Parts: sequence; C-alpha cells; structure tokens
Amino acid sequence: MQHPDLPNDTASPEQAARKDLAATFRWFDRLGMSEAIANHFSYALDPGGERFLMNPYGVHWGTLKAQDLLTLEAAHLPDDLRDRVDPTGWSIHGAIHRNVPGARCVMHLHSRYATALSILKDPSLPPLDQTSMRFYNRVEIDLGFDGMGLAEEGERLSTLLKEKRILMMGQHGVLVVNETIAGTFDDIYHFERACETYLIAAATGKELNPAPAEIAEKTARQWEDYPGFAERHLAAVRKVLDVQDPDYAV
Repeated sequence: MQHPDLPNDTASPEQAARKDLAATFRWFDRLGMSEAIANHFSYALDPGGERFLMNPYGVHWGTLKAQDLLTLEAAHLPDDLRDRVDPTGWSIHGAIHRNVPGARCVMHLHSRYATALSILKDPSLPPLDQTSMRFYNRVEIDLGFDGMGLAEEGERLSTLLKEKRILMMGQHGVLVVNETIAGTFDDIYHFERACETYLIAAATGKELNPAPAEIAEKTARQWEDYPGFAERHLAAVRKVLDVQDPDYAV
C-alpha cells in the first residue's frame, strides 16, 4: 500500500526520477547550497550506470526543471552535446557511474561548511552529536586533490569510494553516492548540517566532547536502520515545492 506521506506518482520511472532530482536542485538552492552554475547531481537510468540524467551546463538550480535534465552516456560524450555539458561534471559523474557499483545517484556540492572542513589539514568529521555520528567510519577522505575535475581527476576520484558512500574531497567539497535519489539527498543534507555544527562548536574554542566509538557506531547503525526517513524527507520537500514552486516538476 502506498504510504500517504509519499508521492503517488504514476509517471514512468524516468519521469519520476526527473521530478525527484529537479526537486533536490531547487531545495538546495533555497538552502544556499548551490554555487553559481557549478556542481552536479546525476542519476543512472540503468543499474549498470550506462545512461544517466544530469543537470545541463549554465542552468541555475533555482530555475531547473525536470525536463531540463540531460540524458548522457557514461562512456562517451557526443560532440553535439559538448556545449550543453559541463566538462568537469561529465568527467566526474561519468567515471563514477562507470566504475562504482551501486552508485545510481551521485551528488557533488561545494557547500559552505563541508567545503570549509575540506580545507583543513585534518578534514575528518568527529562524532560530536547525533547527526555527525551518522557518518562515523563511513566517510572516505581524499587528500590527493589534483586540479579541476577533468578526465584524469574524474577517473582518480572514482577509485576512492570503495565500500563507502561519502567522499570528503580535500580542498574541493563533498560527494555522496547512493542507490536512490532520496538516500543521496538525505545523506548530503545531513552531512552539511553535521559539518556546520562541528565548525560552529570548534569556533567557540572550548573543548569538544566526541562520543565513544561504541556509541558513535551504534548511532550510525540506528540511522541506517531508521525506517523510510530519506524517502519521507524528499516527499516532504516535494510537497512544499508543489505548492510554492510547482514548475520544478514540468
């Protein structure tokens, strides 16, 4: 039975994915987490990641619609699409969709607090509160930044995630992968919130109080087992947008 909090969308799987992905762009722009016309979200239309949706070059997140999303091939970018595709976006997302099993959705942000953490000598996130404990031992840290995310850098980044879903990109930002759009959206939203809380607490100059390892791990597992949280989070966002900004779904 369809849960009443979730959208009863009778569209095709691709159209439903387009609406979900467009909603995440609009929401993150509202939260001040977009960066001009940079950064990209993508979603693979097939389990092998051969074809994926991604935002086009030059369309602001605040106006992006479901119909704007491009359908791209992970293995090849045709010449007739090059003017509509950010080369760094395709290089990073194409490589991850090709090389990382289970990475159906990929979201990359230069959000304020995650990026600020990424430039520290130690960009790890300590388990200080319930939200940061969600990511305990679940973040891969990359300290090998090698310039803009073009072909070689995209391939390098795609080798780093292994069994983890979150990549703290040193001197760059954060990247999250998941099997669903809702799961990726919820992870990257809460990771930014956790980074914000940590940096605000650190700015007080007072001693921090990280949780013991066993409590941090217990809390992380509780987050992973929490029923339906990500799906309901995205559904709630879509309900707001359906009233206030409904053209996202066009």
